[in-house]
Amino acid sequence: MVLLGGCAAWALVTAAAHGGRPEGVLLAVLAVAAGYAAGRICGALLPVAAPAAGAAAGVCLALTGPHLAPGPAHAAPLGRTGATAALLALSVGAACCAAWAARPGTTRRVLCLMAAGIAAAAAAVGPVAGCVACLGVLLCSLAAARTRRAPGLAGLAVAAAAVAGTAWAVAGDALPEGLTACLEGQLTRQRVLLWQDAAALARGNPGLGVGPGRFGGLSPTAARSLLSDGKPHSAPLQQAAEQGVVGLVLLAAVFGWVLYALWRSTRPTPVALSAAAALTALAALASAGNALSFTTVTAGAGLLAGFATARPLADGTEGAGDTGTTGDTPPEGTAAARGHAWETAQDR
Repeated sequence: MVLLGGCAAWALVTAAAHGGRPEGVLLAVLAVAAGYAAGRICGALLPVAAPAAGAAAGVCLALTGPHLAPGPAHAAPLGRTGATAALLALSVGAACCAAWAARPGTTRRVLCLMAAGIAAAAAAVGPVAGCVACLGVLLCSLAAARTRRAPGLAGLAVAAAAVAGTAWAVAGDALPEGLTACLEGQLTRQRVLLWQDAAALARGNPGLGVGPGRFGGLSPTAARSLLSDGKPHSAPLQQAAEQGVVGLVLLAAVFGWVLYALWRSTRPTPVALSAAAALTALAALASAGNALSFTTVTAGAGLLAGFATARPLADGTEGAGDTGTTGDTPPEGTAAARGHAWETAQDR
């Protein structure tokens, strides 16, 4: 609550300083908070059915949402299609969480097939980024059964930081010429120019930024484009340009807190790592697109985090022995440690 409140308050501060429009940031904060609360409640009551239903809803939204409307914005890499890719990745993560929360048997197999089916749907409808993200989440979930929680979460954090760092390097023209040309071919020249404009605005206004929602009016590239949506299509660069260093730190802190909450979660390690993999895929998509500009995506991220950190009210609803098989013992004195001790006693 402190971090989300800080995000909302800082958006208001920077908007007051430069006359920006903080409504988009406030709506995103509200969507994350509401989704997280709903996920905690539903995950506690229905630890298997709730994430399964969330996965199904995410697929329906991804395949029928207005962001699939045809046109140049849909064709641009990680433009409107970034929302589709993000929703599909979150849906795969939710299906994997439901599968690991279920006891071994028919239910788990059906949910595993559901996760694989969502990945196949991502390959069928595109974009390529969505297919890669879904396959990555699926593979991470399969490997989670034999992965310790802390190293797994640390690896995902490094992956998210690497993608964000690459976006910054492209914006600052700090990569080798051949690699830059390769990435530019995938991202399009216009997106690279938008990133460079955002980096220039961030360097010129490192404290308060230029104000939320003002990038489109100050970016030369956006001004020249007839189809611009006024965003740089990179969440870290947008935060740095519009809200300065503090806004960027708050955005990174929210992601870091989610990983910390998953580390302390009493849920089995495969559930926590599956959710973390999906949220990391979302972070990667947001670093190179405008996925976080869609309320359905931000609410879905909060919902998945809530599912994976909820404490089920009904004992015995989770997969028996899932936590113990990972060889991962949570820190002493935490709720995760007490849950681990209870599961060990049940196994004995």
